[in-house]
Amino acid sequence: MRLVVVSAGLSVPSSTRLLADRLAAAVDRHTPAETEVIEVRDLAVEIAHALTNGFPGEKLAAAQDTVAAADGLIVVTPVFSASYSGLFKSFFDVLDRDAVAGKPVLIAATGGSARHSLVLDHALRPLLTHLRAVVVPTGVYAASEDWGAEGLPERIERAAGELAALATGLSARPARREAGRTGAAGFEVVPFADQLARLAS
Repeated sequence: MRLVVVSAGLSVPSSTRLLADRLAAAVDRHTPAETEVIEVRDLAVEIAHALTNGFPGEKLAAAQDTVAAADGLIVVTPVFSASYSGLFKSFFDVLDRDAVAGKPVLIAATGGSARHSLVLDHALRPLLTHLRAVVVPTGVYAASEDWGAEGLPERIERAAGELAALATGLSARPARREAGRTGAAGFEVVPFADQLARLAS
């Protein structure tokens, strides 16, 4: 699997990059992955030039090609003003319109407060859906207090498993149980068609 990580952290070291690395490592535990990281801050000048003149520089063009060739993506942004960073958005603005179409994407964000966790579903998911990516169900948000706390490792593993399953063409859903088998809650599973047949008899 060719995994590409887009990290939009601005500082060094960066909690955004830390989360990106943990997510990539988790994906690799589910399925072997050749991982390449794109640090968006290193492309800031070329992104600005591409926005104004329409021509990507050498490093930006290479990053665009890397995204286009990916089997799966992890995209991580810090939260600024309750949304993704402007630099993060600008990177996607200069990608080819079909660059992420049909690709499985894991969305993640970091912020100083848990109050910004809705950025995943109010900003990141709509953006990637508009670009026709296949966004995995579980997004990962890490506030300052989440590091070292319960819950974050589990969310990372769940999201990574979903991305790995989509990227390798597997279904993340459990196998369908046969009639007469016991369901997860301990109840007998009866197909709907059988239930209708019983009513008709």
